[in-house]
Amino acid sequence: MDEQPRVSQILPLSFPRGKDKLCELCQERAHLQCDRCRRTCYCNAEHQQADWVGIHQRICQLLVPIRTPTAISLQREGQIEMRLKKAELIEICRSEARRKLSERKHQEAVPAAQFCLRSSIDVLGPESVQLVPSHLLLAEVNMGLGNLSLVAELLSQAEWLVLKNPDCGPAVRQQLHRSLGLLHTATGDLEAALLNFANDVYFASEEYGQDSTVTSEGYFLMADVFAKQGKISITRSLYSTVARIWHRHLSKLLKTLIESVQNPDAMFEPSYDQGRQAEEDEMLRTMLEFEQDYSRKDLAQVALVAHCLAMLWFLNGDHLKALGFGGVALQASQLIPHHDLTEAVQGLLQLVQSLQTEPRPGSGLSAQPSPEDLLHQDSPSFQP
Repeated sequence: MDEQPRVSQILPLSFPRGKDKLCELCQERAHLQCDRCRRTCYCNAEHQQADWVGIHQRICQLLVPIRTPTAISLQREGQIEMRLKKAELIEICRSEARRKLSERKHQEAVPAAQFCLRSSIDVLGPESVQLVPSHLLLAEVNMGLGNLSLVAELLSQAEWLVLKNPDCGPAVRQQLHRSLGLLHTATGDLEAALLNFANDVYFASEEYGQDSTVTSEGYFLMADVFAKQGKISITRSLYSTVARIWHRHLSKLLKTLIESVQNPDAMFEPSYDQGRQAEEDEMLRTMLEFEQDYSRKDLAQVALVAHCLAMLWFLNGDHLKALGFGGVALQASQLIPHHDLTEAVQGLLQLVQSLQTEPRPGSGLSAQPSPEDLLHQDSPSFQP
């Protein structure tokens, strides 16, 4: 268990005129300070506790040299070293905010995201386009908390920075338009949301390619808006595009895993963390439920999306979910004569079952039978 922070009272009259200490979280006049670093102040114990849980316990002692000016730090070499230390702090805060976002702990992510933006402004200056990701990070945190007015303000600042820097690359523009699209969706301005998601797709295609999973997420968000507008045919078409992109992506990851079996020393690492996995699972489940609820089901789409979910959960080690979604995929594909997905689904189901009988240490796969053979056998041993 993390040791709880200690605070000591700061007498308000101890501040020289014009030199008031400000709260780390809300920037109001502070009356408390961290008893460890003695460099960070708060307006009350609640904000001190929130900052400790959010980020301060990670960076408490790292702040001491940065917030303690010395003669050396004022020299050119000292200034360069100080900037490097600040850059390190920014990345720590960005990483911590992202981690908490992946765990859906939006309130706990606030201190890290705020510190990241303030420190980035300090290092880069107030007009650098490199501040945009920090603005978007804090906007994403507040979007999760429902603070839409603050989100609008942060995105307006980010948009202004992009407009001031016409040479800004497509990756940053894509992130900005996605955030704007999400804001307009939340406020009910669906036409503005569609326009921004279209720009999201355009810039994602330019940066990552048309078949990128990043691009597909823009298509998915557009489909969500069309679904809200009751435009079902467009929604289904976009969902189909998203499913094809993800099926190719996950099939490549599965192939990489199978190939790693040939090397006893190889270790397969998924290309995404648990937070990303949860987002991908939610996206694919949304598409599957949408198609299953439709009166005229597209069985090929059901099979494709369910197979994606089976591969996703297999790659992340949840064999029960892989079997469940694989069963749905197999059942749908077998209702389509000579469907080309049936064989692949059968192979995946048998591969999952093989793990439960003879696991091989290190790789997570059984040595017998061969994964290549399992993926091409004709008769399934698993029935939905």
